[in-house]
Amino acid sequence: MINFGAMQLICTPTNLADGTAIVNPTPVKLGVLQDVTLDLSVDMKTLYGGGMYPLAVAQGRGKIEFKAKTGEISGKALGSLYLGQPSAAGIKDCVLSFPAAIPSSAAYTITVAPPASGTFVADLGVFDAASGQQFKAVASAPAAGQYTVSAAGLYTFAAADQGKAVVMNYEYSAASTSAQVFNIANRPTGQTPSFSVIGRTGYDGKILTAKFYRGVSSKLSLPFKSDDFAVSDFDISCFANAADQVGWICIQGE
Repeated sequence: MINFGAMQLICTPTNLADGTAIVNPTPVKLGVLQDVTLDLSVDMKTLYGGGMYPLAVAQGRGKIEFKAKTGEISGKALGSLYLGQPSAAGIKDCVLSFPAAIPSSAAYTITVAPPASGTFVADLGVFDAASGQQFKAVASAPAAGQYTVSAAGLYTFAAADQGKAVVMNYEYSAASTSAQVFNIANRPTGQTPSFSVIGRTGYDGKILTAKFYRGVSSKLSLPFKSDDFAVSDFDISCFANAADQVGWICIQGE
């Protein structure tokens, strides 16, 4: 059959990373697919005698893989398919290039106010807005070009720097029901989340559908570019389920 366009892919989680079966899985559709490749390959084994050509050729071990490029960064794909763990509600984020001015007062302090009524977590650097020179963090008694920062996000500068415009960067956390946090643990080697995958594509009245009962994601890349959209690589390796079944491929309209 002739085909045009990228295959659509839907993955349904089957097992968490620790092997626990998922009772009510939520299917994950990979969105904004740019291209999808389904590779079916086997190792070829050859038996030679005294001649230059083999006497016998047989298929050895096989491999089935999907390679997909998606223009959508999906939390469901990251959590359910690659990490194999649920998310926690909340925000973990950072504020970058926040403009502020060192006050002309005896305190010479700036207290940052994280978005969403959040909590200050860590300092990520302070820069002079005019020169770009970075201020140096010190434990106490800051001199010119230096500052201290408390656990609550209170920045204290030297009197010599009063009135200067600065750019501040810091990390924060906040409560939220509309954001997801995926905490990445150093889990034991071998723990791998799995899922089933079904793909469908067609053209001119002909349809190809393929399903594989178990797969694992071998790669999820997040390439961020300065002048283009991010297109992520999502790779899937398929294998047999407990019933020793791998999957099926159906072609309609030939």
